[in-house]
Amino acid sequence: MSKIYVMQQGKGPVVVLSHALGCDLRMWDGVAQALQDRFTVVRYDQRGHGRSPAIGEAFGMDDLADDAAEVIQALGVGAVHFVGLSMGGMTAQALAVRHPALLRSITIANSASYYDDAARAGWQARVDTVLTQGVPAIAEGAMQRWFTPEFRAHQAERVRALRAGLEATVAVPYAAACKAVAEIDFRDSNRHIACPVLVIAGARDEATPPAMSEALHAQIPNAQLASLPAAHLSAVEMPMEFAELVARFIAGL
Repeated sequence: MSKIYVMQQGKGPVVVLSHALGCDLRMWDGVAQALQDRFTVVRYDQRGHGRSPAIGEAFGMDDLADDAAEVIQALGVGAVHFVGLSMGGMTAQALAVRHPALLRSITIANSASYYDDAARAGWQARVDTVLTQGVPAIAEGAMQRWFTPEFRAHQAERVRALRAGLEATVAVPYAAACKAVAEIDFRDSNRHIACPVLVIAGARDEATPPAMSEALHAQIPNAQLASLPAAHLSAVEMPMEFAELVARFIAGL
């Protein structure tokens, strides 16, 4: 686990940021910049993404949560605020149950707690495509899910950079991460999350529609729910607004 790549900036209470499937810590550039004057912002590349190597050929969401726990423990600062988007939000859900003492709060953005059989079949189709044709074969579809048409048009350079990062992801760990995501079922365990929770939905998110965020909000005791008029990578499309939701949530604790 010591090979997990970590970046730290700013000062203040510690906020750890966990990225989406097929991204890396650069996904959080705008949010980190917006938070760094008020918080110590720690972000890391999940295994098999960015500058973190793959750890094992197969892994589940519990393994990703344990990776996050080791990142937090290595900081030596005690409990932190943990913010995860999509796969990172699933990591947060597992982390909150497996390692509750490490958390002051969690934010779950553009995420899900469960996929039905039809959705899991879709994930398997993506795995099959990636393993036979490579990750670039699914990149165009990912861009359409990740961003609204106007963001793709007006922020083309940012989209190109994130697409390049996706296409550089190695197929086998990407497929393993897809399987880890597809197999989640936090519907029962979420009822045992004890720390404060903010759920952020993307009103234009087709990958994890608002109903998935509403389900999360209903499952987790005393969770708060907010929404941004963004697609799946809301933290990339609206970094200032995303950061403000997180900062306001933490300030209210």
